[in-house]
Amino acid sequence: MAVLNFSLMSQISFLECTKCGEKLSPARPQTVCPKDGGVLYARYDIEQLKKSFRPESLAGRAPNMWRYAEVLPASDPVTLGEGFTPMLSSREMPNLFIKDEGLNPTGSFKARGLSAAVTMAKYYHISQLAIPSAGNAASALAAYAAAAHIEAHIFMPRDVPMANRVECQSYGANVTLVNGLISDCARIVQTRSASANWFDVSSLKEPFRVEGKKTMGYEVAEQLGWKLPEGIIYPTGGGVGLIGMWKAFDELEELGWIGAERPQMVVVQSSSCAPIAKAWDDGKATSEMWPNKASTIAAGLRVPKAYGDYLILDILNRSGGAALAVTDEEITAALRHWARVEGILAAPEGAATLAAYRKLRVSGFFGVDDKVVLFNTGSGLKYLEVIEKEVPEAVAARASPQSREIGGIIGPY
Repeated sequence: MAVLNFSLMSQISFLECTKCGEKLSPARPQTVCPKDGGVLYARYDIEQLKKSFRPESLAGRAPNMWRYAEVLPASDPVTLGEGFTPMLSSREMPNLFIKDEGLNPTGSFKARGLSAAVTMAKYYHISQLAIPSAGNAASALAAYAAAAHIEAHIFMPRDVPMANRVECQSYGANVTLVNGLISDCARIVQTRSASANWFDVSSLKEPFRVEGKKTMGYEVAEQLGWKLPEGIIYPTGGGVGLIGMWKAFDELEELGWIGAERPQMVVVQSSSCAPIAKAWDDGKATSEMWPNKASTIAAGLRVPKAYGDYLILDILNRSGGAALAVTDEEITAALRHWARVEGILAAPEGAATLAAYRKLRVSGFFGVDDKVVLFNTGSGLKYLEVIEKEVPEAVAARASPQSREIGGIIGPY
C-alpha cells in the first residue's frame, strides 16, 4: 500500500500504542502495535486546536458526528448521516436518559465506527475490507463500503439476526455464514486476510472505529450542556464504544470544554457470555476466554473475549464503575417495558442497560438524584424474529390470526 502525503491528514499528529506508548505514523494504514499488539489511538495536536476549536464552533453545523471534524480523521468523510442521535429523558424515572443509537443509518451505533473506518480506507486507497461480526457491524460495513465503492468481505455466525444477513447481501457484500461465534469468524478473517489482500477492520484491530465511536462521548457532553452525567451504562461485547467515549472525555478535558469529572462507567453483559463481568468480579486486569457457548438473545454480546479488555477494565477502575451480567429473562422484561412505557423498541443489547440500571438502583450504586445515561445501541426492528419468540403476545398474535369474512368488498369495513 502506498505511503500518502502526511500533510493531507495533518490533524492527526501520530498513532499511539495504548500498551507501550510506541508512536506510529498515520501516513500509511496501521493495524495494531507491531511490538506488543496494543490498540492504537489517533492523537491530535490539542494545544493547537484549542486556540480555535471551542463549543461555540459547533453552532450551525450539521447534526451528525462529523460536526466534530477537528478531532476526527480525514476531510472527505464517507457519511450516511450518522450520529447526533437523540438524548431522551425517561418518561418514568427522573434523571435517567436514553441515548437512542437505533436511529443511526443501518439501525445501530456501529454506523459511527464504520463510517470513520471506511472513510480512512478510502483515503488510503484500500480496495477490500474484511470483518467478523455478530451482526450490526457487518450491516454497517456493507453499507459504507457500498457508498465508498469498496469490496466488503463479511463473516458472521450462522444464527445472526436475519435483518443483518439480508442487509449485507442487499448492499452487495460477500457474506460467509460460519458455524460458531464471532471469535470463530475472527480467526477466519485473520487467517485469510494476508493471502486475499483484505484489510481487517475488526474491533480495535485498526485505529479509526474508536474515532467514530468516541463521538458518542462528545454528544453526551454537548447534549447535557457540557456537564457529564454521574453514570453511563453501556452494553459491552467488544467495548469499542465505551473505550471511545473515555477517549473523548480525555480530549474534551484537554480542550478545556469540561473539567476532570468523569461518569462512573458501567459495563453490562449477558450472563451466558460475561467475560468482562467475571474478570471485574475476580479483580483481574484482563479477561479470559468465555468457556461456554453463548446463547443469549443479545447477539452483539456474544463476544467470548474482547481484544481491548485491558482498556475496558482499566476504565472501570479509573471511573469507579462496575461490570455486571443480566439474564435473557431480564433483558426481555426490560425490552417489553421500554416499548410500553417509553415508546422505544430497543435492541436486546440496549434493553440490557435498563435491566442493569434496575439492579444498580436496588443495590444503591446509583441513587435517584444521579444523572445516568443508558445506551440503546440499536433498533429492535433488527431483531423482530428474536423479539417475536420472546414476547408472548407477539407469538399468540401470529399463531391465532383473526379471520374476517369480507368476501369481495373493497373499501372501509
